[in-house]
Amino acid sequence: MAELTYREAIARGIAQEMRRDRNVLLLGEDVAEAGGVFKGTVGLLDEFGPVRVRDTPISEQAILGAAMGAAMTGLVPIAEIMFSDFFAVCWDIVVNEIAKSRYMTNGQVSFPLVIRAGNGGGLRFGAQHSQSVENWAMAVPGLKVVVPSNPRDVVGLMAAAVRDPDPVIFLEQKALYSTKGEVPDGEIVDTLGSAKVLRQGGDATIVTLGTMVPRSLAAAEQLALAGVDCTVVDVRSLVPLDTRTILAAVSATGRLFTVEENPRLCGWGAELVSIATEECFFDLDGPPVRITTPHIPLPAADTLEDLAIPSVERIAATVQKAMEK
Repeated sequence: MAELTYREAIARGIAQEMRRDRNVLLLGEDVAEAGGVFKGTVGLLDEFGPVRVRDTPISEQAILGAAMGAAMTGLVPIAEIMFSDFFAVCWDIVVNEIAKSRYMTNGQVSFPLVIRAGNGGGLRFGAQHSQSVENWAMAVPGLKVVVPSNPRDVVGLMAAAVRDPDPVIFLEQKALYSTKGEVPDGEIVDTLGSAKVLRQGGDATIVTLGTMVPRSLAAAEQLALAGVDCTVVDVRSLVPLDTRTILAAVSATGRLFTVEENPRLCGWGAELVSIATEECFFDLDGPPVRITTPHIPLPAADTLEDLAIPSVERIAATVQKAMEK
């Protein structure tokens, strides 16, 4: 068992899959000699060489065009888009080509590729480099979307993503890069579409994702001191979505709270609330509540950014207030 940072776990997860399969390759801006702008690919060039670990021009279209072609011809590319905000530059390739070509060729062409991106706020990078875009990706048929919240899940979900025959958007939460966690020795392989119950409680269910997972767990501890015992579910995978685990937790407590970093309008929590009200309406003891970032460009100023993104205190206060009604 080793203690790794989130960014070290990224390199370990990629290396695990590159050792297993010689067809796996990594490409992106500064992923080779520099070890990634967020230092998530350190050491991979030394181990696997410049043929399999490739720096690219500063062109998101070129990165994903090359990845798409590689996947179509039998390779398994892992492509890095430095900031998830930059999906806006190459979204046509993702949405109209990568996501749809397997379907449009009746399965004759497969797309086993992973697109990694630094996602979310909390580091004062401003509105153009701090967006949480998982709601963009999950709206596109043909894409799978995963968001790990801890180093162990980074390794396991990376393996699952690389081994999947479909394109996977792998969103790495920038605010978590320096966080640490224990990662077991040996090969780790998870299953896409599997949520995890991280805390059991009988009063309310908090369903959360990415950076909001540790904040929700901390809020649950505060709430326990106030007499509100919460279950906390880490969604981990938005597409496919583990509705069975999530709905079982909601039915058991009768209360649902979603905690999302993405902007409120059309966020993933809205879809989850819709599913819950359709599937377990009569198990609910109160209206579901969404705790989100407002529908605004994320500020760069530290106090304003902290105010916009759900904090431990806001999560706890919102749940406490709703439970008192």
